[in-house]
Amino acid sequence: MQKLIKIAVDGHSSCGKSTLARDLSKYFNFLYIDTGAMYRAVTLFSIRIGVFKDNLENNDLLIQNLSKINIEFKQTSNNKTEIFLNGENVENEIRNLEVSSKVSKIATLSELRALMVGLQRKMSENKSVVMDGRDIGTVVFPDADIKIFLTASLEIRAKRRFDELKEKTKDLDYNAILKNISERDFIDQNREISPLKKAEDAILIDNSNLNPKQQLDLAVKIIKKKINES
Repeated sequence: MQKLIKIAVDGHSSCGKSTLARDLSKYFNFLYIDTGAMYRAVTLFSIRIGVFKDNLENNDLLIQNLSKINIEFKQTSNNKTEIFLNGENVENEIRNLEVSSKVSKIATLSELRALMVGLQRKMSENKSVVMDGRDIGTVVFPDADIKIFLTASLEIRAKRRFDELKEKTKDLDYNAILKNISERDFIDQNREISPLKKAEDAILIDNSNLNPKQQLDLAVKIIKKKINES
């Protein structure tokens, strides 16, 4: 393919956007950019500098320190693309429940979103990319060649998240995860800046009853058809 292609994968929390986007990037040999991981990395940074100290949310502290945040994606020794925060590999640490419970709050800040959108667009210059998040097809790349909106039932998403974390986290509570995902859905869909919504020209995939291979096969079929039509 000579033309640069941009694929946007949006959708609800814990519905498998990263899995699909990563699989698509490998299939087409495109750069994969995990925007959710970027916001999680900023959330981890916020926790570390005391933005949530004493259960209060000091957004001004984060805004004052945005210039100190450096986010990169690097190929690691296990042949995976992982996220680095100020030179530190934080791929595993950003997936814990504490980060998950705070990331949607951080993601509402207009100053942060402006910074992240700028970084995301810069990362995609001169490359074909697959990017997943909440507002890729509506804000970051409204002109994306292919837009996919991924979803699944709340209960299935919570069960998948529970299975993902249970080996890493002690005393994990399924109901706490279910509540967390439900709250994140509400925040994502109702925030004033870049709310989660399906772009008018996005193709909806409900993967509630699909395994990763079936999901990939369906998405590849959709993308090849779109590319051939263009």
